[in-house]
Amino acid sequence: MDSNNFLGNCGVGEREGRVVSGLVARRHYRLIHGIGRSGDISAVQPKAAGSSLLNKLTNSVVLDVIKLAGVRTVTSCFVVPMATGMSLTLCFLTLRHKRPKAKYIIWPRIDQKSCFKSMITAGFEPVVIENVLEGDELRTDLEAVETKIKALGAENILCVHSTTSCFAPRVPDRLEELAVICANYDIPHIVNNAYGVQSSKCMHLIQQGARVGRIDAFVQSLDKNFMVPVGGAIIAGFNESFIQEISKMYPGRASASPSLDVLITLLSLGISGYKKLLKERKEMFSYLSSELKKLADNHNERLLDTPHNPISLAMSLKNLNETNDAAVTQLGSMLFTRQVSGARVVPCGSVQTVNNYTFKGFMSHANDYPCAYLNAASAIGIKKQDVDVFLKRLDKCLKTFRKEAKQEKSINEISDSNSATEQLED
Repeated sequence: MDSNNFLGNCGVGEREGRVVSGLVARRHYRLIHGIGRSGDISAVQPKAAGSSLLNKLTNSVVLDVIKLAGVRTVTSCFVVPMATGMSLTLCFLTLRHKRPKAKYIIWPRIDQKSCFKSMITAGFEPVVIENVLEGDELRTDLEAVETKIKALGAENILCVHSTTSCFAPRVPDRLEELAVICANYDIPHIVNNAYGVQSSKCMHLIQQGARVGRIDAFVQSLDKNFMVPVGGAIIAGFNESFIQEISKMYPGRASASPSLDVLITLLSLGISGYKKLLKERKEMFSYLSSELKKLADNHNERLLDTPHNPISLAMSLKNLNETNDAAVTQLGSMLFTRQVSGARVVPCGSVQTVNNYTFKGFMSHANDYPCAYLNAASAIGIKKQDVDVFLKRLDKCLKTFRKEAKQEKSINEISDSNSATEQLED
């Protein structure tokens, strides 16, 4: 249905879907024109009727999946060929026209570079709100958010930029309360829902936030939620005209690859297949939690108590950190060389500067989190074998550290004993 595939086509323009490599053409199923038009990513392109139809179908199917996953009152969404960070930037740039005086974005701290850079790239000044430690969990400081809004003035604030999916011990923001604050002060609210579609709890928070207050748009990654290659995201919301405004902000046409990937995937799975994956992920989270707790107990550590985080878990590395400051990062290297991907080790007190902003305790979402820890997540597609192999390799690494610590202690004791003997002889 795209003109570049018509047998009698005569192309005299600058973009005619000509592809030199047969391999590249087959890779894209000869859907070469991409999606949208120069002024609107959602517009129909006459000479790319097939790609346009594919795009419309994808957006409709994805909207259905978002409703299925828990955000029942969502009215509009579209797939954008950019990852989550740049998709958030697109949302912020769209809000700029609605709030020309605004230069600040209120941001409850989450130590993930792309969502921080999304605000800088859009030309705004992030106002970092430090989290509150409640037990082991890092939670939204609602009082600090409201105090900062009053101090800066609501008209000077572009939006509140909140987060659902995150690494433990950080837990999803208090979305309902933030949505109410945004409604009360007439401030837009953009939610980073990067890998939240796979979590009924994250989706419930968005649904409730929209019900009791204000959520203008929420952004999620295609690869993290639908197991497709990196490079796409979904921008969704409850006001169709605002979501259309965002789509019109995208300059030029866009690659059809992310739309094609997610449409093929969802048609392959069907509703029952996707529901099954969501159910398995939740079951594996419970299994990972119980087994990681047993392993932590065996090594005199503990599984941090983070009941509000439905995807990520954290295990303390207190003993490891006390033994050797470099041991925590060394554990991360050991796991990686043993083909364990995705596990994060977070030492105490690391400092990092991102776009001239200095974060103390970077990666731990707080200036002074009480202990070093290791993260593991139960994300969509995880299997029991993944959990079992991870735990086996982690156990082996921790035993290696304990063995080395005992040997070092013995050497130190012998050394101390020899020194004492020498003193007595003197």
